[in-house]
Amino acid sequence: MPRRARPTDRKRLPDRKYGNPTLQQFNNNVMRNGKRATAEGIVYNALTLAETSTRKPGIDVFETAMRNAMPLIEVKPRRVGGAT
Repeated sequence: MPRRARPTDRKRLPDRKYGNPTLQQFNNNVMRNGKRATAEGIVYNALTLAETSTRKPGIDVFETAMRNAMPLIEVKPRRVGGAT
């Protein structure tokens, strides 16, 4: 909580190969111990395998998988019980 100025929100940088910020965030989640090249190799190999098996562009397969994994509505917790 800085006193002088409001902190600026950083933009997510796009992916190097496909230019997709969501894929870059996925690469960052796959990455372990700062091994970015290894993580990108794993993700890009998976996308090429998806391209060969589905005959669709790999980025389209990735975006479809991300849409299918997300909930359609926001799930809010429901309080159950009385005083604790």
